[in-house]
Amino acid sequence: MSETKLLLSRRQAAGLLTGGLLGAGLMPGSAFAQSKYLDVRRGSNFQPVPIAVTNFAGDQGPALSGIITNNFARSVFLQPLEPRSFPEQISNPDAPPRADAWRMINAQFVVTGRVARGADGRMQTQFRLWDVSTGQQVTGQQYVTDPNNARRVAHIVSDAIFSRITGEKGFFDSRVVFIDETGPKERRIKKLSIMDQDGSNVRNLTQGDDLVVTPRFSPSSQDVAYMSFGKGEPRVFILNIETGQREVVGNFPGMTFSPRFSPDGQKIIMSLSQGSASNLFTMDLRSRATTRLTDTAGIDTSPSYSPDGTQVVFESDRGGTQQVYVMNAGGGGAKRISYSEGARYSTPVWSPKGDFIAFTRQKGGSFGIGVMKPDGSGERIITDGYHNEGPTWAPNGLYVMFFRDPGGGGGPKIFMADVFGRGEFQVPTQNYGSDPAWGPLLS
Repeated sequence: MSETKLLLSRRQAAGLLTGGLLGAGLMPGSAFAQSKYLDVRRGSNFQPVPIAVTNFAGDQGPALSGIITNNFARSVFLQPLEPRSFPEQISNPDAPPRADAWRMINAQFVVTGRVARGADGRMQTQFRLWDVSTGQQVTGQQYVTDPNNARRVAHIVSDAIFSRITGEKGFFDSRVVFIDETGPKERRIKKLSIMDQDGSNVRNLTQGDDLVVTPRFSPSSQDVAYMSFGKGEPRVFILNIETGQREVVGNFPGMTFSPRFSPDGQKIIMSLSQGSASNLFTMDLRSRATTRLTDTAGIDTSPSYSPDGTQVVFESDRGGTQQVYVMNAGGGGAKRISYSEGARYSTPVWSPKGDFIAFTRQKGGSFGIGVMKPDGSGERIITDGYHNEGPTWAPNGLYVMFFRDPGGGGGPKIFMADVFGRGEFQVPTQNYGSDPAWGPLLS
């Protein structure tokens, strides 16, 4: 299967056939078919769920169990156990594990599975999730796909297990666009690139001929909007990552920047520089009609729609310092929602759930990534230090990704953290990386 085909929907991309639930007895109301086992929003007594991911029988690599384990290790809410602590080797993944033995290492769940090659050459993958407390299977699934998509299947299996335990959508079968940075700091080459959420399968989308920044995924297509410093005024472009086709958004007289798609993917909202001021505009991608949303003498930028498309959050210095404002999606009066004394706020972005707005806060020489409710209440800093910037949301609204530049002769790296500040992890990239933008689940 070609690389291009891998950029289609989840099931198209994997050539995926789902064989349905494995096993019987998964009836609503049964003791082991509850909707979830963990409340991710639990307070101070939160404990991650210990889970054992056993080797899949017949797996020839890449090791599905290793990919799944790595996913869970960065999930915060699931805690994969060390394989060397396992009390038994699973010889028959269809049979219940010995619950008494697994309880001795405090495992709450055990994952078993198998991989086989069908007569047609396609890979057949099965998994089962067992509840140690009852000894019963709580879910199971099988998938048929091209062997080249083994890593993709591991992410899909991870999502299915994560969702079954937490009751939340997964996020593992998703991708991130970002800026891949190489070369010395004074001559840094910046390429628009894409990778899986775990840092694997990096692919350059541009070749570094022009400086590119602020990429943003479309929520409904294989398009990415970004700003490019080419010849002439910097412009907002849209790139289709399946075909490589690129087009400029509008023909404005000034610099356009900070693009972001509307929730339905039919509009672009962006900032347009006019003299010393910058204001917000939208463009309908079908009709190319533009609408001006703000009209101030300050700098309005970094707009982001609420998930229902009725409101826009943005940053502005109209009050004298960089702060966060919210207004109706059609423009009009804006309400300031950031008020921490002595702080400046930037890069606001609305959660896909609509419950929080993430932001960058600069205060006292420190750069924090935080969240607040849409009315400005409940502000919470997830991580703080030098120099954090540019949060982007996971498709399930439980995690943010951002980049950190320590200064000096080095460069930025990409990190992710859960929205409650319980864990933080670096996303491995071969080169420096900045400006991440998390895409939707590939389904």
